[in-house]
Amino acid sequence: MLDATLKAQLKAYLEKVVHPIEIVASLDDSAKAREMQDLLLDIVQLSDKITLREDAAAAVRKPSFSINRPGTDIAVRFAGIPMGHEFTSLVLALLQVGGHTIKLDEAVIEQVRQLEGDFAFETFFSLTCHNCPDVVQALNAMSVINPRIKVTNIDGGMFPQEVEERQIMAVPMMFLNGEHFGQGRTNVEEILAKLDSNAGVRQAAELSKKDVFDVLIVGGGPAGAAAAIYAARKGIKTGVLAERFGGQVLDTLAIENFVSVTATDGPKFAVALEQHVKEYEVDIMNTQRADKLVTVGKLIEIQTASGAVLKAKSVILATGARWREINVPGEQQYRNHGVAYCPHCDGPLFKGKRVSVIGGGNSGVEAAIDLAGLVKHVTLIEFGAELRADAVLQRKLNSLKNVTVITSAQTTEIHGDGKIVNALSYTDRDTGAAHKVELEGVFVQIGLVPNTEWLKGTLALSRHGEIEVDARGQTSLPGVFAAGDVTTVPFKQIVIAVGEGAKAALSAFDHLIRSDDDEVVEESAEKMAMTA
Repeated sequence: MLDATLKAQLKAYLEKVVHPIEIVASLDDSAKAREMQDLLLDIVQLSDKITLREDAAAAVRKPSFSINRPGTDIAVRFAGIPMGHEFTSLVLALLQVGGHTIKLDEAVIEQVRQLEGDFAFETFFSLTCHNCPDVVQALNAMSVINPRIKVTNIDGGMFPQEVEERQIMAVPMMFLNGEHFGQGRTNVEEILAKLDSNAGVRQAAELSKKDVFDVLIVGGGPAGAAAAIYAARKGIKTGVLAERFGGQVLDTLAIENFVSVTATDGPKFAVALEQHVKEYEVDIMNTQRADKLVTVGKLIEIQTASGAVLKAKSVILATGARWREINVPGEQQYRNHGVAYCPHCDGPLFKGKRVSVIGGGNSGVEAAIDLAGLVKHVTLIEFGAELRADAVLQRKLNSLKNVTVITSAQTTEIHGDGKIVNALSYTDRDTGAAHKVELEGVFVQIGLVPNTEWLKGTLALSRHGEIEVDARGQTSLPGVFAAGDVTTVPFKQIVIAVGEGAKAALSAFDHLIRSDDDEVVEESAEKMAMTA
């Protein structure tokens, strides 16, 4: 099951196991069960602290297995074979059940430990989903910290009947005690906020106690991370307020055009960003959404959705952008019930079905190509008279026999039976004729919309909602700068966002020293002297 390289790597990791581990397998006579058994036998052979036994009655879903710490209630269950993107989740589960340190802030660990009640989580994932491991790993870690939290991780591809019955058409999807809990990428802090209703109030109170920042960066994507590094290197008090550190990069699969990095993926790139920022004295305030910006005298206040108020002498806005919606009837009603925005995550759930991709740019054409290898048929719908994707992508698309391309078409409605999608309507923009395509899934890939709703009426925005900036990243509001996909700077690329973030930080520092702020100058000089 595991090749020699993986075995060597896993063996090295398993040397960190402290407590004995018992793996309990619940198998049937399927080919997947034999494959799972081979994987588990490989694991057992790599550590004398791990044992394996079979118990068909131990689980409802077969094949599945649990990773247990004998003599305790600590256990993590996988209903599926956690390879692909989930192999890391398997390794971490083995280490954490085996007593290896869980890398979470001590305050977060204590909050998990203090949760009262019994929580039975089921997380549906797919092996090609790059968002799923974060959710799987977060809940696994929580279950090890607090054994009253039970976790079962389910590969939707191995249990298609259950996926169909529970109408799961997007992953990761979480259920708590049999009820829908949430979907999409999330982390321990976000899960805690939903389980512990008072957590947000307590956190807001703590945030509001913080001293004034010299530079407060709103947003934790590439632009925000670069701004944080450049500001911190100037020796000034720097903070980052982020809804999720990494931003939209977390939803990006392949990154092959960031200079000096031949190839990586979004989640790995986001981890590298955060690790780099943490090399400096930067106060990272994660899982916080900015809600309002106001000026109070010489200071700028950022108010959060949780009720916190943070004060700063300068602010850099790097809130990025999100997937643009088509805003037609049925889109919101059937979101995650046939309407999806991540073909890599949710594509496997539509295996053998008919789907549509809306959008003829690079993202849309790439999605159609990827989906064509999984689904029965793909209908690509483009509003313009021709596709806008690169020529090499169009050639690949045109070579696929199960793809139909429709141009000059305006999507008008997404239909369903009240539960799931079953059709899509569009209008031929040349003839005005109305058409209806029967299908089971719609993937929307029509670009991005800036995250600036909370800034309307505060500073100058373009007609597209982007923050207007000058060559230095300065906005229309003194002391407030902006960088990245949220601004009017053209070409929404990671490498450009990083450069713009660095520039905004340098501009903010220049603004501070030109504002006759002796405290900033002295603080910067002292810290730079200490690191010289």
